[in-house]
This record gives sequence, structure tokens and C-alpha cells, in this order.
Amino acid sequence: MDSSELFYVKQQFLLDAEDVSLRAVSALARYTGATSPEDREASLEELRDLCVEIEGEDADATPKEKGVVRVLAGTAFALANEVEEALETLGVGTNTDNLEAVALTVQIYLSINRPDLARKEFERAKRWAGDDMLVQFIEAFIGMVTGKDGYQDCNSFYDEQLGNPSLTSPHLLTARGVTRLLRGSVTGAKSDFEEAVLQRGGKPDAETLGAMTVAAGLNQSKSNEAEQLWTQLITEHPGHPMVLDLARKSEQFDELCMKFTVPPVAAAA
Repeated sequence: MDSSELFYVKQQFLLDAEDVSLRAVSALARYTGATSPEDREASLEELRDLCVEIEGEDADATPKEKGVVRVLAGTAFALANEVEEALETLGVGTNTDNLEAVALTVQIYLSINRPDLARKEFERAKRWAGDDMLVQFIEAFIGMVTGKDGYQDCNSFYDEQLGNPSLTSPHLLTARGVTRLLRGSVTGAKSDFEEAVLQRGGKPDAETLGAMTVAAGLNQSKSNEAEQLWTQLITEHPGHPMVLDLARKSEQFDELCMKFTVPPVAAAA
């Protein structure tokens, strides 16, 4: 059985499964793999239907399965920039005890520049989840965005996690590298990014490649390296937030330029 046949079998299994959480996994997978707006919208509608289904009186789903559906649906809605729908699905304001939902909620708040609301969610979760690993991750997320205590908390957290051989991963290395960048340690950051690439078999993923591009851009003596990495990022990951953000800003700049009239050169008296 080749890879395409195996993928088909897996998809059929997920489609035929009665478990709502598996159906949510399938819908999210189709959303992320969709190549047309129509296919993406169809997947979103399926996730909306699943969210309604788990709230029904005759819903045959455990609380854990319901939580999985909400987090997966919230992930898709956030990716689609349906922020209000994502937050509502995740149970904001309902005192949810789903820590994964809290983590995603925090990420959404940080993405819309509301670290105050993100910290509020964190403080609430900390009261009932204690020192759970995910709670510590959430605190590191917030610290990385807000720069609290010179990024010391999040840097210490990633140092601690990477000190455990069973926990080290390219994601953690990239996260610590970003923290080091924020603390002004470009050399240390590049070391983490290089190690992350090695752990991935020599090919960086989108988050590591984006971070490597920023690090190279901070070194003015290696502008060619930054340009090469940027070209690679645009080519391999056109949907990366940094690529999309620059495209939006470039478009806005061009629009403003069209509205600006260059005055004539002043003649010498």
C-alpha cells in the first residue's frame, strides 16, 4: 500500500467514525489541506455542525470528546480569522476547565494585541490547574509577547525544558531561539535554530525558517543570507504570518504612494 492509498484509508476511517472528536480531526485536516475557498468553508461548516451536535440533549459524547471538538473547531475558526466565533466556541466567559481551550484562547488574545485578556485567562486557569506543564507554556507565551522581566521567565522555562533530553524538540529550540533574539543574543539564537534544523533532518519548518530570516536580517553584514532565507520562506510557506503581514503593508504603502503628489523641484532664485 503506497502513501496515497494509506492516506485515503485514514480519511475514510475518520469519515466513517462515530466518534465526534475523530470527525473533528478529519474536518480540521481537510480545512488545512484545502486549496479553494469553497473547500475551506465546507470544512468550517462541518465543524460548526459538530459544535451544535455535541450540545444536543441526545449527544453521545463524553466531556473530553466535547472538549476536543471545541478546541479543534476553535483552531479552524482562528485560522480563518473568525476571532469572535473562535472565542465563543472555546467557551470564553463560561469558566471552562479545558486547559487546551485556555491555551488557544490565550494565543488568540495575544494575536489581536490583548495581552491583558490573555493574562486574565492565565491567572484564572492557574487557580485550578496549578503548575501543569501547559500552564507553564501559557505563561511563557505571554512573557514572550509582553517582555515581562526582560523575557527572563520564558527564557528560564525553555532552558529548563531543553535540559530534559526526553522533552527537547525543534519547537522548543525555536522558541528559546526567539526568546534569545528578543534578549539581544543573536549568536545564541542562531545556535538554537541550527540545532532545530538538524533535528528536522536539515529542513526547517515554517516557524524555524521565519525566525532564521529575522536573525539573519539583524546581521547587516550578511544581507544576502537574509534575502535568500526570505525568498525561501515566501516560496515554501506563502501563508506564513510574516509573509502575509509584509504583503499587506506593501499594498498599503503602494496605495498611499498613489495618493501622494510629488511637488515640483524648487527653482533656484
